[in-house]
Amino acid sequence: MPFFDGARGRMHYRWWPTESPVLTVVLLPGMGQHSGHYHRLARTLQPANIQMWALDTSGHGLSEGDADRPGTLVELVADALHLVELARAAQPHTPLILMGHSLGAVTALGMLGAAVPDSTEATPDSAVLERAYPLRPALPTNTLAGLVLSGVPKRALGGGTPGAPGTPLPRRLPVLAVHGVEDRRAPIDAIRVWTSRHESVHLREYTDAGHDLLHEPVHARVAADIADWMQGVVVGSARHP
Repeated sequence: MPFFDGARGRMHYRWWPTESPVLTVVLLPGMGQHSGHYHRLARTLQPANIQMWALDTSGHGLSEGDADRPGTLVELVADALHLVELARAAQPHTPLILMGHSLGAVTALGMLGAAVPDSTEATPDSAVLERAYPLRPALPTNTLAGLVLSGVPKRALGGGTPGAPGTPLPRRLPVLAVHGVEDRRAPIDAIRVWTSRHESVHLREYTDAGHDLLHEPVHARVAADIADWMQGVVVGSARHP
C-alpha cells in the first residue's frame, strides 16, 4: 500500500493509473471520508484517460492520526502538497488538476493562499491570520491546469474582494465549483457570492442535493459533469463556461 511520511505520521493515498494519461487529478476528501470512497469517481474518469490520486486525511482511512483533529490548515496543506509532488514526479508532463471536497476544498484553496475568512465576519488580527491561514501559495502558479471545488464551507470564501488578505486566485486558472442547493452544512449562498467575484469560476448547482454530492442520488450526473469539464481543461475550453 502506498504511504508517505507526513509531519504527524504515515499518510496513506490511492492512485488509479491509466495507460496514456492526458490529465492527473489530485483529490482531497472531506471530514469523515477517505480515498476508498472515490473508486466510483475514478472509474468515471478513466475512460477519458484521466488518472486520479486521492489522499487519506490525517486520522482518516489508513492514515495515522486523530480523526477528530485532522490538523491545522497549515498542516493539511503540507500533507496535500506532498501528494501533489508525488503525482507530479510520476507524470511530470501531464497537466494537473486539484480537487477538494468540503475540508479538502478548504485545503485546496489554502494551497493557493486563497482560503481566508469571509470579510463580512469577524476577522482575526493579522498575526493570528498569518498563523492560521496560509496567505501565500504553496504551489507555483504554473503548476495547476484547473481546480475543482465541492461543498466549500463559507469560512474559506473570503478571497476575491479588493484588499482581502491572502492571494487572489490566478486569473487564468479554470475553476469548477459544484454545490448542492440543499446543502445545510455549507449553504450555497456563500459560493454563489464567491463565484461572482471570479471570472474564471463556473458554478454548477444541483437541486434536491445536499453536501456530499458524489455520494448522493445525483452522484452519476455530478461525476459526469466533472469529467466533461476536466476534458474541457485539456482542450482549453473550460475557461469560458
